[in-house]
Amino acid sequence: MLLATEQAAVIVAGGQGSRMQSDIPKQFLLLAGKPLLHHTLEAFYRYSASLPIWVVLPEDEHARWANLCRKHHCTVPHQVVSGGACRPQSVKSGVSRLHPENSLVAIHDGVRPLVTSHIIKESFAVAEREGSAIASVPLKDSLRKMSGKGSVAQNRADFRLMQTPQTFRLAWLLEAYQKLDSIDDFSDEASMVEAVGRQVTLFSGDYRNIKVTTPEDMLVAEALLMQKGFK
Repeated sequence: MLLATEQAAVIVAGGQGSRMQSDIPKQFLLLAGKPLLHHTLEAFYRYSASLPIWVVLPEDEHARWANLCRKHHCTVPHQVVSGGACRPQSVKSGVSRLHPENSLVAIHDGVRPLVTSHIIKESFAVAEREGSAIASVPLKDSLRKMSGKGSVAQNRADFRLMQTPQTFRLAWLLEAYQKLDSIDDFSDEASMVEAVGRQVTLFSGDYRNIKVTTPEDMLVAEALLMQKGFK
């Protein structure tokens, strides 16, 4: 049964292991003895044991994930759906399975296993009020814009790094899917809803909410996971 606000989550896990220098898709790599995706599911389960969760995987990886769930005793309730040819199409595949009335849906990267209950809760609260809620953090490093003539310094205070969850009123996502001629080139769902005139609202994310894409990220994630009281 959906929550009173009809919240739901779509977790996108269609990545490969190229930047991880691994033949195993990165969402299946072990972090502290469990697949990355397992940790991500547990994070959303800690937020709410009754939250409907859809996991989007390549069709040819369903069996492998089922085997990993059995091997590592992943008991978090979730449904698996096949992804598309690109990330936006994969998200759309998951979103299409949701309840059509007054829903809020959190879109989250399957390889962001360190998302906290606080961040998930805040994303739903902001999206319920504003229509969208995008986790983001300020830049720490200096920023320069490249051009054919060299590079130009930018004011890093004018920029934010986008994270997930990106949470929306479901109606806003469905509107974007209906109005846009193509969604394949959009880098995230925030850009899609913005393209059809909807306001994108940012809220404070967490530097620990890293996207695990390289071997170095795995080391950082494991160190953070081992911190006392993390969650």
